Amino acid sequence: MAKSTKSSKGQAPRPEISVITPFYNEASGVERFMAELTEVLIGEGLDYEIICVDDGSSDLTLPALLKARESNRRVRIIQLSRNFGKEVALTAGLDHARGQAVIPMDADLQDPPRLIPHLVSRWRDGYQVVNAHRAERISDSWMKRNTAKLFYKVFNAISETPIPENTGDFRLMDREVVEALRCMPERDRFMKGLFAWVGYRTTEITYERPARATGESKWNYWKLFNFAVGGVTAFSTFPLRLFNYIGLAVASLSFLYASLLVIRTLFLGRDVPGYASIMVVILFLGGIQLIGIGVVGEYIGRVFIEVKERPLYLVHKVHGFDEDLRGNGS
Repeated sequence: MAKSTKSSKGQAPRPEISVITPFYNEASGVERFMAELTEVLIGEGLDYEIICVDDGSSDLTLPALLKARESNRRVRIIQLSRNFGKEVALTAGLDHARGQAVIPMDADLQDPPRLIPHLVSRWRDGYQVVNAHRAERISDSWMKRNTAKLFYKVFNAISETPIPENTGDFRLMDREVVEALRCMPERDRFMKGLFAWVGYRTTEITYERPARATGESKWNYWKLFNFAVGGVTAFSTFPLRLFNYIGLAVASLSFLYASLLVIRTLFLGRDVPGYASIMVVILFLGGIQLIGIGVVGEYIGRVFIEVKERPLYLVHKVHGFDEDLRGNGS
């Protein structure tokens, strides 16, 4: 999609492509990632910038990024004041990206830079969102593949905004899409859902996702579970409605059971069952109530976070955002 490279009055012209990559303790992989990425971008003759978001790394990630910037002035660095999490780091990159199109991708090379020309080609065909769909997840464990599959099925069954299965953050988005995303101020961010919610003309390319080239995943199963819960509660109120249905069903069964006990006592003269049955009923209803309170609490907690209106993130320092990139790093 050919568009003007001019930006707002007084600003440098927009680069054609902004690549956004959050970094959290990825020092060992910075050099290789930059080498493979810039090789593709330069080889395709793209006018680009690379926005690196240091999400409070505690290793040598920041010095490695600064070294990469010394050899390529098109590398720009956002240093956050602490670790805010990948979703927020990605948001910080979107807020600072100036490109006509934006490509978020991971630093571990599981999002292959070689696919960027294919994303750009589909964008130039007129699509405003080009998703990178994972045809195979052979690099993931059996458990991770199947829990991911379950999550997508559950989420898309109960959410009014379905998300494409096996599609991560790796995609291309037109500037119009990015500006729409920047209008969303919510603090509890589920980026896959936000990407799907904005809509626009969308297509996809398919690829096989390789194993990590360097480093280790920062996502364990507990974090993934919490991430899934956050995604569901951010885009669906079905869990709240579900407990209305559960309450109605339990109340109906309780009424039928109570009627049975009364009839049996009046007409057959039998005693009402004792301690064991009462305890079963009490424990069952107590468990249902506690789960329901927990679900309500999950939503109240998110409301609590939103109403405080704290900044989504704090930037400690930036490197390279006061420069015109024309002629650098090519």
